[in-house]
Amino acid sequence: MSWQYFTGIFPALLSGTSMTLSIFGLTLLLALPLGLLVSVGLRSHFKPLRALLDFYVWVMRGTPLLLQLIFVFYGLPLIHLVLERYSAALFAFVLNYATYFAEIFRGGLQSVDQGQIEAAQMLKLKPKQIFMHIILPQVNKKVIPAIGNEVINLVKDSSLVYVIGLGDLLRAGNIAMARDVTLLPLLAVAAIYLVLTAVLTWLLRRAERHYAYYE
Repeated sequence: MSWQYFTGIFPALLSGTSMTLSIFGLTLLLALPLGLLVSVGLRSHFKPLRALLDFYVWVMRGTPLLLQLIFVFYGLPLIHLVLERYSAALFAFVLNYATYFAEIFRGGLQSVDQGQIEAAQMLKLKPKQIFMHIILPQVNKKVIPAIGNEVINLVKDSSLVYVIGLGDLLRAGNIAMARDVTLLPLLAVAAIYLVLTAVLTWLLRRAERHYAYYE
């Protein structure tokens, strides 16, 4: 009976999972480079830029992501800036997670030995070469564990998109639970989230081993 029931609700859960993975993947794809750019800007000697970015990080990290989602979708239309549901969710997620990645990258950049940079400059390497081949590989190694935590959180935080009516995994489970008056859909949802986090944990550990030669 239970197996037949799970088979029946599987298409709806699969559709919700695809939405969850879409929000997760695009947020990661956009927020990581944005976070790196913000981290570089936070170390800038141009004080107005640094102050602006500090304010941005303070606001996004100091307010709940749920509030930011509500503000983007329901608040921005008040100033005639209307985003459809998916774009609003993605916009809020990218702006939010970029600030966390920025702080992680900033810590990683500060940990790189300045002597290595000076040695590279003496060898006449260009700033781009120094950043790409000396600084960034070391930063990647140092920040992977912290970024991994945020990546796992991102999978779970994607469930917040229900508040603006997007059909994610958790929403699909809630609809099935309310319709059929059973907790079985939520058990299936929990199992899918556990599988997703297990796969991501495995990938992150492989990434850590890949950069282990910088230790």
